[in-house]
Amino acid sequence: MPKASELKRGQIIEINNVPHAVKTIDCKSPSSRGASTIYKIRYNNLVTGQKLDESYKADDVLKEADCQKARVQYSYLDGDNMVFMDVEDYSQYSLSLDDLGDDIPYITEGLDGITALLSDGNVLGIELPQVVEMEIMETDPSIKGASATGRTKPARFTTGLEIQVPEYLSAGEIVKINTATGKFMSRA
Repeated sequence: MPKASELKRGQIIEINNVPHAVKTIDCKSPSSRGASTIYKIRYNNLVTGQKLDESYKADDVLKEADCQKARVQYSYLDGDNMVFMDVEDYSQYSLSLDDLGDDIPYITEGLDGITALLSDGNVLGIELPQVVEMEIMETDPSIKGASATGRTKPARFTTGLEIQVPEYLSAGEIVKINTATGKFMSRA
């Protein structure tokens, strides 16, 4: 049973006997002495699709939803659904683009390390790997000697994702991106 301070994006928590996926986590540290850190969590109800906002203290214990996990790989886009294949028994699971939401820009064809969360044979959602490797498709030209500075520039990827990368990178390079924060980590 995780504490509020241990939650990660994509984790499935049970609230009132209904599974909810963690979408965003906002940590607020109050300035007064003795005050505890507040975690504001936005959930997505996996049954109805509604959003739910809750606030917790760091030590509040939450109940993880009872669901099976299966390793899957992204296969293809079928209209408004993304199809994932179980890497062990080759069964396929389909999720709508609305259900995937902010995870879509990190999903590329053949991406490994995705975990599908299943309940009674139905897919509730997915958990992305912590780090994905993607190729920069479009960015400003690299600047020689820019590695000593901390300046960044925008870079666009094939999935439509746009993040800030260091100035010394150029189009065609493969970089590692943290899926929880959406930030550049390093070259691959």
